[in-house]
Amino acid sequence: MAWIPPQHGAWAFLGLPVAVALTVSPWSPVILLLAATWVAAYPASYLTLAVARDRASRNPRPARFARPLATWWLIVLAAGLPLLALRPWLAWVAALYTAAFVVNLAYARRRDERSLVNDAVFIVECTVMVPVTWMVAVGGQTAAPPPLSDIPAQVWVLTAAVALLLVGSTLHVKSLIRERADARYSRVSRGTAVVSVGASVGLAVWWGLPSGLLLVAPFGWFAIRSFTASASMRPARIGMVELVGFLLLVAAAALAGR
Repeated sequence: MAWIPPQHGAWAFLGLPVAVALTVSPWSPVILLLAATWVAAYPASYLTLAVARDRASRNPRPARFARPLATWWLIVLAAGLPLLALRPWLAWVAALYTAAFVVNLAYARRRDERSLVNDAVFIVECTVMVPVTWMVAVGGQTAAPPPLSDIPAQVWVLTAAVALLLVGSTLHVKSLIRERADARYSRVSRGTAVVSVGASVGLAVWWGLPSGLLLVAPFGWFAIRSFTASASMRPARIGMVELVGFLLLVAAAALAGR
């Protein structure tokens, strides 16, 4: 049994919200614990879902998952428990993520993890990490999280930007790989990319001009790639193009925040 999930694009989805949030958050060593917990939780949850799929199969072999599953969950606990001690209010966040994971688990048992609804849940899980990262950086050792009203507008702008980008990327990749035979995905993907450019202009105004205009560039990149990409491209090349767009958003956020 592989110890590392083979879904390479998911790692970019995990890293993007934390990296973007750090461009507008004060530095705190607690973020290292958050990042370790967040990253380790992915293979831990992936293997948990794999067990659920295995049990729903005709020939279940749960023992093959035992060692990697236990190892990853131990890493989650090793980083997560100190994090919870330093930011007790994260218990509420953990409860919300647990509820979302129940949805993922239900789709795994149905062997329908590629469902758009399940993808949407994952996108929400990743997007929420933008304000959570900021709150961890500025929050204290209290049972109550920082009030949402205290979160700066720029954090919400980046939260919306990450959501737009992840939705567009998900639709684009689906249209080129798993759903390449369905022309509707291609049309929706391109339409989403074009709409996202317009939405990014609104986000730029919300951020504040002229620096906010830097946030438009990543969405311009994604709009161009949506009309130039083809289903004949190899998955690795598709992934590299998406990664460039992700990095552009991090760079744009960092430069705009100067």
